[in-house]
Amino acid sequence: MRAALFATISVLLGTAVGLTLLEVPLRFLPVSEGLMAEPVNDSSPVFRFTPNRNVVWSRGWDFAIVNRLRVNNAGYVNDQDYSADDARPLLAVVGDSYVEAPMVPYQETVQGRLASASAPHARVYSFGASGAPLSQYVIWAREARQRWNAQALVVVVVGNDFDESLAAYKVGPGFHHYVVRLPGRLELQRFDYQPGLLRSAVRHSALARYLVFNLHALEYLREASSLLRFPAALANTYVGNTAAALDPERLRQSEEAVRAFLRDLVAVAGWKPAQVLFVVDGLRYPQSDPAIAGSYFVRMRGFFIDEARRAGYEAIDLDPHFISRLKQGTVQFEHVSDAHWNGLGHSVAAGAVASSSLFASFARGTSSTSRP
Repeated sequence: MRAALFATISVLLGTAVGLTLLEVPLRFLPVSEGLMAEPVNDSSPVFRFTPNRNVVWSRGWDFAIVNRLRVNNAGYVNDQDYSADDARPLLAVVGDSYVEAPMVPYQETVQGRLASASAPHARVYSFGASGAPLSQYVIWAREARQRWNAQALVVVVVGNDFDESLAAYKVGPGFHHYVVRLPGRLELQRFDYQPGLLRSAVRHSALARYLVFNLHALEYLREASSLLRFPAALANTYVGNTAAALDPERLRQSEEAVRAFLRDLVAVAGWKPAQVLFVVDGLRYPQSDPAIAGSYFVRMRGFFIDEARRAGYEAIDLDPHFISRLKQGTVQFEHVSDAHWNGLGHSVAAGAVASSSLFASFARGTSSTSRP
């Protein structure tokens, strides 16, 4: 008994010392701190982050990208505090991690560039979070109009926005997704979120944050578990940050999600098509591979642009803008260690918005005509 007790104590002490030796140096390194989502429930139905925080964000085991972010008074990643009493015209930019954009300094983001171009006579606010799909954009679009009095809306659309709008494919805690309520009709449903004990532990430990945010340990565990159950997933290839395979049912349901989204921007969020601009990400570089040309992302982005324009929305395909920029010289639109737009990618997207009819209409009547 005594030997077993001493052995147990030795193991525990050794583990504690080992963890301390890891914890202490990590406290002096730019370990990602996490944006810390707020609870989503009846009293707080819109996904947002813990407000009024300065956050260190980093990517990778070696901190390949380090950025410092501001989560503002409204709970969004933006250097500005939002005001509902400001009478200046407001343009809202909505999207997922491309709008949250933690890997890019604020002034280099689409919204930062547009805000600079619009100041001081107009405002640009952003609403975004990693993993959010089209279905969640409806909710932020409604908040932008109802709470902050936005008059124009830009929605950034990327590859995983389509099927992930459907709860049957993915549920993001705190997000709204489409579910089938009546035969043939998709309706929005909120999936509530309550932070657990793990978040508190992660927040107070540099080692825990390094494992969760920099090494993505929990994501790898989930992926490993999924692969054990569905080994065929190993064969998946990806185009546009989503599986390339053209599964007919996935395609059909994704197209229904797009139609529901375009419907709900009007019916739920209260926007008129003439007030909305869609900016659709592309392949960014010339492609000759027929497998890419026939991928799910290429099919869905084309379908989205066609449906949006048919419904009276303005929709910009970013690919011609990326290709045009390439003709000026060899460049890269994303980080080496991250597939999201870098500062140049954001510059191209902001320039495309600035060339749109919507932005020209929004800027009309102000004295600021500079381009982002």
